[in-house]
Amino acid sequence: MTWLTIGAFAKACRLSPKALRLYDELDLLRPARVDPGTGYRYYAAEQLEHARLVAWLRRLGMPLARIREVCALPPGPAAREIRAYWAGVEAETAARADLAAFLVGHLSGETGRDTTTMLELRYAARSDRGHVRSANQDTVYAGHRLLAVADGCGAAGARASAAAVDALKSLEDAELSAGNVLNLLEDAVRSADEAVREAADGLPDAGTTLTALLWTGSRLALAHIGDSRAYLLRDGELFRITHDHSVVQSLIDEGRLTPEEADSHPQRMLLAKALPANGSATADLKLREARDGDRYLLCSDGLSRQVSDPRIRELVGGGGEPADVARELVDEANAVGGGDNVSVVVADVVPARPPVPAG
Repeated sequence: MTWLTIGAFAKACRLSPKALRLYDELDLLRPARVDPGTGYRYYAAEQLEHARLVAWLRRLGMPLARIREVCALPPGPAAREIRAYWAGVEAETAARADLAAFLVGHLSGETGRDTTTMLELRYAARSDRGHVRSANQDTVYAGHRLLAVADGCGAAGARASAAAVDALKSLEDAELSAGNVLNLLEDAVRSADEAVREAADGLPDAGTTLTALLWTGSRLALAHIGDSRAYLLRDGELFRITHDHSVVQSLIDEGRLTPEEADSHPQRMLLAKALPANGSATADLKLREARDGDRYLLCSDGLSRQVSDPRIRELVGGGGEPADVARELVDEANAVGGGDNVSVVVADVVPARPPVPAG
């Protein structure tokens, strides 16, 4: 067998020695031999193909935890997983490209946007206590502009989630454009933070997640903090467009925990971010392009922890009306245990209906 030093192996596979040491620690790419005296790492030439795959996936921007999953798959399933990952990247990049085009047009005075097709939201919301919790601490809201889900925690959790959502409801009547919507949403989240502090009434464990979408007529602005989620169904593919702010998700991102291990981790319920925010904890804010035919789902973790993403995709993509799909999602979460409060908003982007003539 041909042995390569860590330096020679790093040069051959285009990974730095520092990266190789990290991948060894994370059990992503173990050396073939470690000198018992010096601790020096040696690699086999046969490991180069695996190492190059890791390097290529890192160049794609794939997180380490997902790389580990891909590398453990046979070639066919691995290819499908990479294709699914890249489809998600393209969807996110398309949204950023649309924002860039808007900014160029706004600053140059050239809108360059076809406004002949007017769009609107068709939506439904549903919330349920579940089978285990004694009370429902979720708050859900759906209006012609604002969609929101908040999942309260602690003794004042119900008050906290309600306060957070109520603080955003003024946006229903605000003057909105794609140019100012993120600023307005950021200000509203600050107001929600203050409202939650007041609702918590000094209780140290009281707080809430908040995931909200604000409709401008052509785009959707997203605000997100905590582990409630937002999904987008586009062209038959389901994409999660939020990132959980939880302790176990941080460990998954670092490659120190697999998604399967996270399901039974003792800290799986701990949030890394929530309202009221502490220190530098801020909400994620994004502006997303809207397309005719898009379907959005907002949900508390009472759905996402109980029901798998493939099953969510099956229900959301079934073609039913938003109200029917919202009911089916809640029923599914309860059918598999109902271990938590469950709240959902389902919203479709559709062509605007013409106004009804007076008289």
